[in-house]
Amino acid sequence: MGGVRKVEVVINLASGSVSPDAAAEAEAIVSRFGVEARVCASETGDLDRCLRAAIDAGPDLLAVVAGDGTARRAAELCGADGPLLAPLAGGTMNMLPHAIYGRRPWQAAFEDLLERGETHPLAGGMVEGRLFLVAAIFGAPALWAPAREAVREGKAGLALQRARTAWRRAFSARLRYIIDDGPREKGEAVVFMCPTASRRLSDDDQALEAAGLDLHGALEAVRLGLTAAVGDWRDDPSVDLARCRQARIWAASGIPALLDGESVQLGSLAEVSFLPQVARIYAPPDEPAGAERDVVASVLRPEDE
Repeated sequence: MGGVRKVEVVINLASGSVSPDAAAEAEAIVSRFGVEARVCASETGDLDRCLRAAIDAGPDLLAVVAGDGTARRAAELCGADGPLLAPLAGGTMNMLPHAIYGRRPWQAAFEDLLERGETHPLAGGMVEGRLFLVAAIFGAPALWAPAREAVREGKAGLALQRARTAWRRAFSARLRYIIDDGPREKGEAVVFMCPTASRRLSDDDQALEAAGLDLHGALEAVRLGLTAAVGDWRDDPSVDLARCRQARIWAASGIPALLDGESVQLGSLAEVSFLPQVARIYAPPDEPAGAERDVVASVLRPEDE
């Protein structure tokens, strides 16, 4: 366990995907490792107060059992020089936990990291003051996310309405973008993957993985979706790959985006920057990059698995 002697655990019981017994389970796990621990389990969603109190307690490790938004906030509060962070799966999509610990229950990941955890830098990206730690998708594919979410919630009418809106807008406004000091490019979408989640980058790579998608119609969009469903979406001929530390993206109107799976609407100009160390995470060695397929391929492929 290295220098981890004091642990703070923050649990979001209001997420709907965490058992009411989560606090007792967390306490039982840390007790087996003989560390000092305190658990804050919130049922009201007042997680920021719990996170701030946990940081103020000066722990060696902050473990968060919550969604990606809470994990992102915890990373911001920990910072590059604060306590180690363990973002465990307790939300809906769990992009960051899956990228770090693979697709497994938070209890198993927690035990594993307490037993053989190591310190790793957590790099990320920033766009217009918004942090992302897994991936950012700008342009046409981001339009499909609200429709997919409505399908998951069983709202067929809303899903159809959103799908029609997405289809009308998908090829009507192309993006322009510049990666670092490269030439001006154009396409339907630009994707940025953080090192933690990318299959092509290691945690030590000091850049984002950037991919431009240059689609010219519905048939190419379907082909890209099929490529994502059966293999690596990067292998499609419409995808142009690069490494990136800074980028500029602009469009005639607002830019739709997905930041770690969360839909946002940006203005007509957006600047993306690579952040080499947002926080320090605590994880076993050689964990898989398991969130990439969730955050990118699930948006591109024609239907959910």
